[in-house]
This record gives sequence, C-alpha cells and structure tokens, in this order.
Amino acid sequence: MATETLQRGQWGSRIGFILAAAGSAIGLGNIWRFPYLAGEGGGGAFVLIYLVCVVGIGMPYLFAELALGRKSQRNPVGAIMSLVGPRSLWVIVGAFCVLAGFVILSYYSVIAGWAVGYAVKEVIAPGMPFGEFVASPTMVIGLLAVFLALTLLVVVGGIEQGIERWAKILLPILLVLMILVIIRSVTLPGAGEGIAFFLIPDFSQVSLDLVIVALGQAFFTLSLGMGAMITYGSYLAKTEDIAISGGYVVIFNTVVALMAGFMIFPALAATGVDAASGPALVFLALPEVFAQMPLGGLVSVTFFVLLSIAALTSSISLLEVVVSYFVDETAWSRKKSVLIIGGFTFLMAIPSALSQGAVASLSDLSYLLGDDGLFGANDFLSLLDVLVGSVGLAIGAFFLSIFIAWVWGASEAAKELEQGGSLLTPGLIKVWVFMMKYVLPLIIAVIIIGNLVGIDV
Repeated sequence: MATETLQRGQWGSRIGFILAAAGSAIGLGNIWRFPYLAGEGGGGAFVLIYLVCVVGIGMPYLFAELALGRKSQRNPVGAIMSLVGPRSLWVIVGAFCVLAGFVILSYYSVIAGWAVGYAVKEVIAPGMPFGEFVASPTMVIGLLAVFLALTLLVVVGGIEQGIERWAKILLPILLVLMILVIIRSVTLPGAGEGIAFFLIPDFSQVSLDLVIVALGQAFFTLSLGMGAMITYGSYLAKTEDIAISGGYVVIFNTVVALMAGFMIFPALAATGVDAASGPALVFLALPEVFAQMPLGGLVSVTFFVLLSIAALTSSISLLEVVVSYFVDETAWSRKKSVLIIGGFTFLMAIPSALSQGAVASLSDLSYLLGDDGLFGANDFLSLLDVLVGSVGLAIGAFFLSIFIAWVWGASEAAKELEQGGSLLTPGLIKVWVFMMKYVLPLIIAVIIIGNLVGIDV
C-alpha cells in the first residue's frame, strides 16, 4: 500500500492541500451563486444563516469526507469498496459521485467559459448584450473548449506538480484581484447602503425556505456530496490533522464568500441596481454596474478574470474526481484518463453550451417538461444543474453520510480524525459522532425535501 500511495501521489504540504481544497470550494459557488442568493434572501439575514450552516453543518460533514478519503487512499468508488467490498450496493453511491462530478464539470465549464469570454468581451465589445453573446454557437463552444483545455493542462500534471502547484499560484492572484475590486466598490458614493444590506440582518426575511436555501448553498460551496473532498482527502498524509486542514478550508471558503459580497453589494447600491437580480446578477447586472462607475472598464475586466480563475480552481477538482477513479481502478495512466475524460466532457457540454439561445430545442424544453419546466428549469443547462447540482448532490451527501456514520461507523471515522493528532478534544469528538449519526442525515434530508417541493436550493 505504501508503494501504491507514493505512486498515486500526495500533497506536498499542508498549505498546498488547503489552497487546492479551498479552490475547489470557492469557484463559481462563492462569486456567482452566493451573491445572488444573498441578494434574493434579504442580504444580512441570509449571510448569518449561511455562516451558521457552514460552521455547524458543513464543516463536520467535510471532516467526514476527508476522513473517508484518507482512510482508503482511494477515489469515491474505491473508498467504499475498500470498506465493504466490490459487490456491495453501497458502491453505487461512489459511482454516483464520479458521475455527478463528470456531469457538473460539463455544464460548469460552459458557465466558466462565459466568464473567460466576458473578460475579453469587456475590452473588445463591451456593449454586446448577454443574450447575443450566449446565442453564438461558435463563441460558446470555442470558449468551452478553451476553458476545458486549461483544466486538462493542470490536472494532467498530477497532484503536487499539477493541482497543488497551480493552486499556490491561482489562489493568491484571486485574492489580490478581489481586494482590488473591493477597494473600488466600497469607495463609490452610496456604497454604505450596500454594505449595510449585506451585513445587517433583517430578521423579518427569515423563513424555512431561506434556511433550506442557505443549507444547500453551504453544501454546494464546500463541494460536498460529489466526492471531491473524498478524493482530495485520499492524497492527505496520515500525519496530517484533518480538523486543522479542513478548518482552514472552511475559513478560506467563508472569507472569499464574504469578500464576494463586499465586491458586489456596495457597487449595486452605488449604481441603483436591484440586488435581487437572481442568477443573471453577474452576467447581466454587474456589467451595467461597471459601466456606470469611474474606471469601470478596468474593474469589469479584472472581475471577470478573477471569476475565470475561481471557476478554474473548482473545475480542477471536478475533473480530478473522475480521473482518480480511472487511475485507481483501471490500468489507465493519468495522461490517458485526463485526455479521454476531457474529450467526453467536451461532448457532454455541447448541449448545455447551445441551450442558452443558440439552439431553440435545447433552450426551451417546454415541449418535454411543460410550460413550468422541471423544478423551474426549462433549458438543458438549468435542468442538469437542478437534477445533479442541487437534488443530486444532496442525495449523494445523504447516502455518504449514512455510509460513513452507520456502515463504516462514526466511531471508526473518528479514529481516522484522531490519527496524526487532532485539534478536536475527546468531548468534541463525541459531539461529532452524534452529529454524524443523527443530525447530519436529518439536515440533508431536509435539503432534499426542499428541492423536491420546488424550493430553489
């Protein structure tokens, strides 16, 4: 096993793992999804509930996925097989994680390609409407190919020389760019109103729906339920403290989410744009905001460059989930796995790329789903996001939590947490075991029910 582990690769340092795992968590979830959910959820009230969910629910579950990965030193499928054997039905849960990573990467790369394109568009064609931009087949497929190629180039380099190396470069750049945009945003006349909206809770906005949305965002933004943290945990050394490393990932992720709010809400308030603009906030509302502010062109380009970087750090982890399966469980080399999976991902992504106006039959699925669509989704990309990115991830997290707590055993998982020393005291370990067995499965079930009854998580 030691030889296999060495050949398979490990993180070269704690900071390398923290940056890579935080990069997986940050992505579009923090800079695209978090601000629009906060805007729709009343600002400060949503932020407060989200922070409680991340620390109280997301972090304990993150520890569980990391522990399973390190215990097995395998991908999600191999991790489960190592504990229950290859013929157990539980292997299906691991396979679902791999499949979910593949599907999410396909449509995620489309949105990330838009970010890359917008960084260029804001220089050469700043007035081009979003609808016209995404309706060009050549443009959206070309941008998809560019972004996916960047992802493949990083992952083919392996763990230490590929993912970790680039995480150490991309994450600091991301933070610097965010700080620059924040400085410009908070110094705009009228920005204080946006800061107050973002930070001061209005408890009249609190509802069960809002809590469910915040819970779902906590899982989405930490990359939970898709096997990414199992995979990244599998490259952790046995001497590493999972609680410390995982805790830093949560802190890093949360700080970036809050920074995204400070980038966006002061600028919205200063320019009079509605904060509750929904999913289109980044690509429709923000360019309007940037156009109204001094040095807006420069700020706009900077913003979409950082959005592209954030998307890249997440797409790397999504691809690694699938690649690690083929490297671990087949005779494929890393290079072969990356190239073949990358090719299939590109093909899978084409319908999503064409579904925002380029091809009518993919842009409007009412002929299949009815006028209201499925859970409100009525185009191919949105449908995949609802079925896999929302409902699917919650279901994956539910069954993984049951497997870790009751099949592997929460007490056995706790032993893995304690190996190499742990920040968690014996009392906190007992609390963690109780949460894994009784609290987290119930909470995740609430998220699933919220999705199924039509709440936008």
